Amino acid sequence: MRLLGLAGMAPGPDTSQSHPQSKVYPYLLRGVLVTRPNQVWSTDITTIRLPRGFVYLVAVIDWYSRRVLSWRLSNTMDNGFCVDCLEQALQSHGTPEIFNTDQGSPFTSEAFTQALLNKGIAINMDGRGRALDNIFVERLWRSVKYEDVYLKGYTSVSELLLGLTEYFVFYNRERKHQSLGYDTPDEVYRTGVGGGARIVDKYSEVEKIRLEKREKVEIETKSKTEGQNRGSAVRLHVKGDHLKLDTLLS
Repeated sequence: MRLLGLAGMAPGPDTSQSHPQSKVYPYLLRGVLVTRPNQVWSTDITTIRLPRGFVYLVAVIDWYSRRVLSWRLSNTMDNGFCVDCLEQALQSHGTPEIFNTDQGSPFTSEAFTQALLNKGIAINMDGRGRALDNIFVERLWRSVKYEDVYLKGYTSVSELLLGLTEYFVFYNRERKHQSLGYDTPDEVYRTGVGGGARIVDKYSEVEKIRLEKREKVEIETKSKTEGQNRGSAVRLHVKGDHLKLDTLLS
């Protein structure tokens, strides 16, 4: 396939690849206790396979209540659908104090980070190779796939769109969570009672210093690369049409 210049249609193995010219922000939430709604929001992207291809699903959730604040489907990894999802969450639910993402290029893009900075929101990014830093969205993806997508076997984008719309309504309004004292995300988000979150700080002081140094070196290296490559940047995304049936749940 390489000799013929062919490539598979499947998504790449990693949707969290950052662009060398994008700024990476430090991780601020290790050991922080989340005690109220809208204190910390988080987002991530996952892929869903269909018989004739795949689509990308992005969602924004509130850490305290696990409530899905907005979501969107797209057939490309262009950062536009991520920005749209973020803006809908901000418009419908106000602003969080901290917004957590991984280091993927859609989230380190200027359009996405500037939308947060314009609202005075602190940006927090997961460490490399640390999926647990964004564990609450990872758990959401598991629920979505094992409770809905894999069971229903959607065959088209329109079926998936309708199915996910129903599932996220169920997830927010009816699905009880053990971690929320068997309340629903909607109820906990509305009342501000019964939720909470914390990324356990399991590192020793020596490990913390080593980790902080490594993250500092990564950020400095990216800044140097950006300076060296300024004026010769390559296009990050191939522009593609978003799905006509893009939807948001608010």
